Amino acid sequence: MRAAVFKEIGQPLAVETVPDPVPESTELVMKVSFCGICGTDLHATREGLTTACCGQILGHEYVGEIVEVGREAQGNWQVGDRVCAMPFIACGRCLPCAAGRFFECANKKVSGVDDAGGFAEFVTTGCRETILLPDSLDLQSAALVEPLAVGIHAVRVADVKAGSRVMVIGAGPIGLTVALWCRFFGARDVVVSEVAETRASLAYKMGATAVIHPDVSQGAEGLLQQYADVAGGAPDVIFECVGAPGLLQQCIEMAPFGGKIIPVGVCEQPDAIMPFFGLVKELQIQFAIAYTRDDFDTCVAMLGEGRIDVSPMVTDIVSLDAMPAAFEALRTPSHQCKVLLQL
Repeated sequence: MRAAVFKEIGQPLAVETVPDPVPESTELVMKVSFCGICGTDLHATREGLTTACCGQILGHEYVGEIVEVGREAQGNWQVGDRVCAMPFIACGRCLPCAAGRFFECANKKVSGVDDAGGFAEFVTTGCRETILLPDSLDLQSAALVEPLAVGIHAVRVADVKAGSRVMVIGAGPIGLTVALWCRFFGARDVVVSEVAETRASLAYKMGATAVIHPDVSQGAEGLLQQYADVAGGAPDVIFECVGAPGLLQQCIEMAPFGGKIIPVGVCEQPDAIMPFFGLVKELQIQFAIAYTRDDFDTCVAMLGEGRIDVSPMVTDIVSLDAMPAAFEALRTPSHQCKVLLQL
């Protein structure tokens, strides 16, 4: 099969012919139709805590159809089934697996880390982690299920309720899916803070009630005033969806007494906070990562029923041959949001 392969830090992905995946007897093989490029894929190709091994095939936001079913695969899977899948294959025997929390499995294989990912024509998936798509859901929209699941998981962790005031810091793909689900669950004010003015119209399409452009020189006090100007008060919940050093402290300074802070962005650098400011306001800080099987199922169902629309997020679709250049271009902030690889 053909795939986009990570060779080494500082070099673009290389499109090569590599061996087809060899599934275990309990696994499925998916022919990839679309695979989204995620910020964590970019993180994996630079020096850091999550740097991939040379020769790895990245990509974990994939969707397609089943072309092979292992002889011991559980479920009524058929060749030709249209599916998406969680990007790991868990053991299926531990307590987290029994609860559908496959990310917590200590013995899971992760696409793009322990196993080849979706920047390729074929990928192996687990039976428990694979979701059959309804006929009403097109494959391009289904390629956004994974980032949607990250967003709904964060919003569920935050326990956003009808009438809540919410601030979302960052209008990247995850910030936008968080905004979408906050509005879906009834938040009154969903204010997105984003430096790039080109993201404002996209944020509104994805559920933002207002978009503010922070003045870095004004710090947390200035950003909080901007929020109050459009929402009439302080945010009950702040989602930090960027993952840059300094932002968590800024959230602590902005949050009201008893407020919640949900860090969702991936920060791989040391960061300093002043716990005292959180202590005196009895703040709740709850990190959120990944998703459960139920998060995936809910996203598929809501997309299939037409209750949410993610089409504005897709800003480009590229071929495998164009993939290396498109991948490198995403290292520089631009109008792009979600770029899909189409195979």
